[in-house]
Amino acid sequence: MNLGLKDNVAIVIGGARGLGRAIASTFAEEGCRVGVWDVSPDVHTAAAELGGTGWQVDVTDDAAVRAATSETWAQFGAVEHVVFAVGIGSGKFGFPFWQLAPADWMRVLQVNLIGAATVAHAFAPKLAERRRGTMLFLASVAGQIGSQTDPPYSASKAGLINFAQCAAKDLAPFGVRVNSLNPGMIKTPLNRSVWQSWADRQPPELRTDYEAWAAEKIAKIVPLNRWQTPEDIAAMAVFLASDRAANVTGQTVNVDGGYVMHW
Repeated sequence: MNLGLKDNVAIVIGGARGLGRAIASTFAEEGCRVGVWDVSPDVHTAAAELGGTGWQVDVTDDAAVRAATSETWAQFGAVEHVVFAVGIGSGKFGFPFWQLAPADWMRVLQVNLIGAATVAHAFAPKLAERRRGTMLFLASVAGQIGSQTDPPYSASKAGLINFAQCAAKDLAPFGVRVNSLNPGMIKTPLNRSVWQSWADRQPPELRTDYEAWAAEKIAKIVPLNRWQTPEDIAAMAVFLASDRAANVTGQTVNVDGGYVMHW
């Protein structure tokens, strides 16, 4: 796209696979120097394939996040863009919500929301000191519509959207922009796990395979009637980091084929 990001430093948390990997790859294609964080040991291989550096980090461990932030800053000299692309679900079909136990919520909130806040706490002071940069949080349309499929996931993403707005207000005086980006229907392991948790609760005569289930859902709720792709999300993520989005902060951007409009 040639967005003027050459030689910028972009750190993608959760960048070893899935949407995070697509985002990290697109930053690299734009000429950025890329750092990849992930809880998976595959992070080093993924980062090397992008010509970047990897750190194995658990975002729920504050001490580890702060140590990795210091190492990242020392490695690159400065950081311009931070993308939080971490997300887990409860692994259970949550309708009605009382079918879940309160304990099913804890890990989801700890990773998706508290993990994001932990990363933001570590990076924000340095970005503010430099008076430039961007932060982006990968949320979900489920955080806007109260999806009944997985209430812990939906609530965590709703909280993340709200936190991004709080962070945007706090960092605006320092010239640092913060936004959240909401994917719609994408073929990811997390999306497939939603189908699996649904299918496990259906009688045999009502059960359908993943492709049929997804096709029916997309036809019902996505006005453009098609999947979104990791590349769609990555293109918007990188655009929001660029100066072409210089007046965009505190926004919730949906790349969802019109899904939320449906609601």
